[in-house]
Amino acid sequence: MSTNVLRTAEGWWVVLGDRAVPVDTKAVTTAKLIADRDAVQEAALSGDAGTPVADLVALSPVTTPCRVVAQMVNYRSHARDSGFTGDIPPAFFRKASGSVSGPRDAVVRPEHVKFLDYEIELGLVMGAPLPVGTVVEERDLPSYVAGLVITNDVSARDLQLTKTQFYESKSYPTFTPTGPHLALLEPEDFAHLLDLRLKLSVNGDLRQDRTLADMIVRPAQALTLLARFQTLDAGDLLLTGTPGGTALKAPPKPVEKIGALLPPAVKWRAFFKSQAKNPHYLHPGDVITATIATPDGRIDLGEQRTPVAGPRQEPK
Repeated sequence: MSTNVLRTAEGWWVVLGDRAVPVDTKAVTTAKLIADRDAVQEAALSGDAGTPVADLVALSPVTTPCRVVAQMVNYRSHARDSGFTGDIPPAFFRKASGSVSGPRDAVVRPEHVKFLDYEIELGLVMGAPLPVGTVVEERDLPSYVAGLVITNDVSARDLQLTKTQFYESKSYPTFTPTGPHLALLEPEDFAHLLDLRLKLSVNGDLRQDRTLADMIVRPAQALTLLARFQTLDAGDLLLTGTPGGTALKAPPKPVEKIGALLPPAVKWRAFFKSQAKNPHYLHPGDVITATIATPDGRIDLGEQRTPVAGPRQEPK
C-alpha cells in the first residue's frame, strides 16, 4: 500500500486517515525525504496519536527549485477536444518551478490574462536519477518513480495560442498547484496506476473525469521518450497530461478552415470574441476541486481545493 506524506512549514507528516504523524527527519527537500524512507516508515508504524490533518496547513509536497516537465495532449479525450485526428506525436514542454504552489493556495490570474484554464494532471515524482539514454520498461517504474501527486497545469490560453508560448502561459506563480499528498508507492502499487481516476470540478460542476486508461503515452514510455534528451533527478516532477473537459476546445472544422484563410490578427480576434461567451474559463471567486484516487482507495492523493483570485495589487 502507498504511504501518504504531507508537508507543512513545520516539516513532513505521514497521513493516517484524519490524523497525521510527524516524520523524524532532517530532510528539507522532497529528494532528501525520498532518500529517508526509513523515517517515513517509522512514523507510519509509531503508534503516535498524531495531529488532526484539518489543523495542518499543507504546502506543496514537491519542493522547489526542481525540474517541472509536462506532456502535451496525452489523453484521447483531450485530443478529441483539441481537434486532433490520427496519430499524435509525443511532445513535452517545461514549466518554471516557481509556478509550483500549495494545494489550497489561490491561483492568481495576472491582470493581462483573460482566458484562464484548468488541467488536472497526475504528477510523477522522481525517486532516482534518469540519465539521458535510459530505456524504462513497465517493470522498471519502481526504480525511477518514488510517488505521485495531484497537479493542475493552469494555463493562460490567450498567451499560449497567440504567441505559441507554452513556457510563459503555464509558468506564472501559482500556475502549478501541487498536492496535498505525496503518495510514496510500493512496487506492487504500480500495477494499479491505470485504475487512477482524475476528477476536477469548478464551483461543484464536474468538468474532467477520466482514468489513466485514457492515456496515449503511459508513464514508462513517457520517461523513455523524455530520456532521449532530458536528464531528471530525484525530486523532479513530470506532469503526464490532462483528460478532456478543459474550457478550451477546438472550433468546428468548417470554422477552423475559414479561420485559416484570415490574417493571424483577425483570426485570433474572432476566436477570442467567441471564447468570451464560454462560461467555463476561470474567474476570480471560482473554486477548483481536484482529486485522484483508485476506486478501492489503495492510492488516494487527497483533495486539492484552490480558489481563483484576481491580480495582486501592488502597494502604492
